[in-house]
Order: sequence, then C-alpha cells, then structure tokens
Amino acid sequence: MSRTQVVRPAGAGHETLYVLLVSLLIVIVAACVVLMRGEREDEQPIASHQIDARRDLTPAEQGIYTDLRVAFDEVQLLREETAAVPSVASLAEEGLPPFVVDAGSQSRGSHQWQWLEAGAYLGRSQAPQVAGSFLLIVPHEHSAQPDVWLRRDSAAVMPDDLGQAALIAAGWQQVASHYDAGVTREHRH
Repeated sequence: MSRTQVVRPAGAGHETLYVLLVSLLIVIVAACVVLMRGEREDEQPIASHQIDARRDLTPAEQGIYTDLRVAFDEVQLLREETAAVPSVASLAEEGLPPFVVDAGSQSRGSHQWQWLEAGAYLGRSQAPQVAGSFLLIVPHEHSAQPDVWLRRDSAAVMPDDLGQAALIAAGWQQVASHYDAGVTREHRH
C-alpha cells in the first residue's frame, strides 16, 4: 500500500513579514547608534576681535601660524638656556621657519621679521594679498602660551603697547585656535 502525503507550500506572507521586521529592527538600532555616538559640532564662539585659525586664515597664513607655534617652543628652550629671548637672526641661523628666508617663506608673503623690545616678534608681510602681517607676543612667564595676532593690510604699524585694547584699536586681530572633535578644515564655496 502506498501512502501519499501532501505537503502544502508555506505561505510567503509570514516569511516576508519576518524579514521586514528584522530589517526594520536593524535600521532602528543603527540609527540609535549613529545618534548616540555621532560627532557633534560644538561651535566655540570667538570674540569679535578674534579670527579662527582653522576657518578664517588663508593656507599661507595657516602655515605661518603653525610655524610660529612650533618656533615658540624653540624660543622658550633657547630662552631658558641663555636667559634671553633669541634674536631673529639667531632663529634664522637655526633654520627655524618662518624666520628663515627660503622658498617657503617667499611663497607665504616674504615676511620681514624683527624683534620688538616690548616683547614680540613682528613679521611684516611683503605680499598682504597672500598672507597678512603677524605678531608673536612672547609671554613673560615661561609656562604661558604665546599670543599671535594678524593684520591683513600693508600698514602693519606696531603700537607701543602690546595690550589687547591697543592692538584691537590698531587693527590687529587675535588668532584663536580651538581644537575639538571636528578639526578638519571646512571648505567654503
């Protein structure tokens, strides 16, 4: 005797429903993870007399600003060794950008650097359309951070007073650097 068993096909409706529910669950979990762990753009406000080192400087100015920050560390070391702030000539002899005259300094505005007795290095730009003039104020305390100022016109006259109010009145802008989670450069179109 032969027995025949009929097997009915499973309904595609239930399988499709399960696949859709699992897919929806995956999308919801992924969205929650992105929202919880995603980087926030916490924009740190800067004062009206400041400019942002990441967003507001030209590429040449960013290069000079970076060189000044690195050179400041070397200035501090030399200052500790000799008990005096090094001259522009000695920094150039050390090959320290931006004080050394080379192809890089020429393409960034051909700045002419000088030491001001008030306590700062002044770099007057010879090409303000490429990069403005810079002022690196060396703090009296060895552990303090440098203060960098920028003026983008050709009349980079140094006031007698290196105080913030005097510099602002003379048309200088303080370069502010705020490093946060989103330090990538922002391209403006």
